Amino acid sequence: MLYPEQMTQIELVVPEQHVLAVTRALAGAGTFHQTDASYLSAEVGLGAGDDWRQRSTTLAALERQLLNVMKNLKVEEGVPPVDLESITDVDLARSAAGGLEQQVQDVIEDKADEQQRLEQLQSYVQQLEPIADIDVEVTALCQSDYVFSLLGTMPIDNMKRLQTSLARIPFVLLPLRQDNRRAIVILSGPQQHADVVQRAARSAYLNPLSLPEGYLGSPREIIDALRADVERVQKQINEQEQVITKLRDTRQEQLQTLLWRVRAGRVLTEALARYGKLRYTYLIVGWVPTSSLAALSERFKRISDEILVETYPSERGRANSDVPVALKNPGILSAFQQLVTAYGRPRYGEIDPTLLLALTFPLLFGTMFGDVGHGLVLALLGGLLASRKVRRLRGLADLGTVIAVCGLMSIVFGFLYGSIFGIEDVLPALWMRPMENIMQILIVTIAAGIVLLTIGFIAGMINAWVSRDWSRLFFDHNGLAGFLLYWSLLGLAATLFLPSFPIPYMVFVVSAAISGLVVMFSDLLSRLTEGQRPLIEGGLATYAIQVVVELFETLISFLSNTLSYVRVGAFAVAHGGLSAVIFILAAMVGSAQGVGYWVVVALGSLFIVGFEGMIVGIQTLRLEYYEFFSKFFTGGGAPYVPLVKLPDTGER
Repeated sequence: MLYPEQMTQIELVVPEQHVLAVTRALAGAGTFHQTDASYLSAEVGLGAGDDWRQRSTTLAALERQLLNVMKNLKVEEGVPPVDLESITDVDLARSAAGGLEQQVQDVIEDKADEQQRLEQLQSYVQQLEPIADIDVEVTALCQSDYVFSLLGTMPIDNMKRLQTSLARIPFVLLPLRQDNRRAIVILSGPQQHADVVQRAARSAYLNPLSLPEGYLGSPREIIDALRADVERVQKQINEQEQVITKLRDTRQEQLQTLLWRVRAGRVLTEALARYGKLRYTYLIVGWVPTSSLAALSERFKRISDEILVETYPSERGRANSDVPVALKNPGILSAFQQLVTAYGRPRYGEIDPTLLLALTFPLLFGTMFGDVGHGLVLALLGGLLASRKVRRLRGLADLGTVIAVCGLMSIVFGFLYGSIFGIEDVLPALWMRPMENIMQILIVTIAAGIVLLTIGFIAGMINAWVSRDWSRLFFDHNGLAGFLLYWSLLGLAATLFLPSFPIPYMVFVVSAAISGLVVMFSDLLSRLTEGQRPLIEGGLATYAIQVVVELFETLISFLSNTLSYVRVGAFAVAHGGLSAVIFILAAMVGSAQGVGYWVVVALGSLFIVGFEGMIVGIQTLRLEYYEFFSKFFTGGGAPYVPLVKLPDTGER
């Protein structure tokens, strides 16, 4: 869609006996964006909203409690049942949720304790295995009443330093096992010098091994006892997992039903808390997409003829930041919509740039990253993310769609450049090879930038026309005056570099002078046409300096915006150069027939796809956000957040 969906404001006056049915109809439609009308309550209704708000808070806490239980049991939320109650009984729901939580929590805590015990036992085994064949009763040695001993590992280079540190007291340093770097040692000394031994051990980086309590004998005997306990604990954990599985199977339906009943109650009470309350009626205010208004009105008629409905269509011609913006882009466009909303949400009455972004973003990316092989890798990676088959990466599905589309466009430009995995002597170049036509690719990308900036100017003028903002349309540096100034400057540049240019340079000089003066005094002209006074704020000298500086900033922005697109061609050249470097490094490792050569090529290709692909993506976003969007996109629109969709039971 070129514009966000048209919205209609709706106001309802609902008899008290129908308020729950109407609320359920609004939630069941899934299209009603509620605004707070509680301030419209009459004095007699004060306190009603607070009661609903309190119940909503309680139900929200119960919902979190149930979600935590379901997370522990790995139970999905499922789909809402069709026989949901209007508002579930809070006390019954709290009792049921508490009972289920306690039942699950006991098993989960027992399993967690046993899991911690298992990890501790396995850690002891891992520490003792290096000295398993040493026939020394280490527990008795380390628990003597008269001798303080430490069993641990330390760097071999520090053993002499340790001996020097303990030269003034009697000690024994017994290496049990060692390799080129570290040794397992027993350090012993008199119990009355235990603190001296400990300080010396720490300074020599002697890391004590933890010995389990209650285990006696040699390392082998302790390890055997520990492994027996590991098997016992593992068996208990398996039994507890079976209990959890049984709980999941037997309680899944109950948990899902209870969750949706609590959620439905929370949604309804949150909505009710924001209604205006008169003596016998409720006031409901919100927004609905105009296309959904008829279906929603039909729901109200089925409930009661006593419901009063007033609608106020909001014209797109008025850019109103209070109107919620419903972005409705289908399929692949929804993924690019996420890139738009990451920058800002368009205001109501402002062009939705999603379609423009979906067309230009892959085009710029492909131009900078044109390679059949690298593009294929990106397309496959993006397709994997978009497929949602990797559970932990499902949140990146939209990004995966963008990556896949950009990868496909890279393949297209790869054929145009004749490049596959950086190899340029296999495919013919259907257009040109950037490394061999550097000036040509730079000029082409600047021309493409001029086209995109022109589209941005036109979109900005359309926005101003639709919103009836005549000052911005005619006088602004992104309006008609700025557009004429920009193209006049381009025309002047063309006459300088192309002597046979058909249009005389004086035409562009006059056009640039007139449009430049309009841009320069745009604020004064806006005040004049809108009847605002005074025409000039501050002193005349200050104003003169200000308009000159603003015109200079406008000219600089035109130049920088245009030259920014040079980076598109520069990255296209750099991509070919970086690929060539990879093959040079591979040739340094070995011949093309060797394994090392192709290992370097493979690793280099992965580096290009990952690192350079990320850099190119960032640069493409920068061009879109700061050069293209700045010409027409204001942002700051209110998000469209309809009531959570619940099944409509047809309650009357």
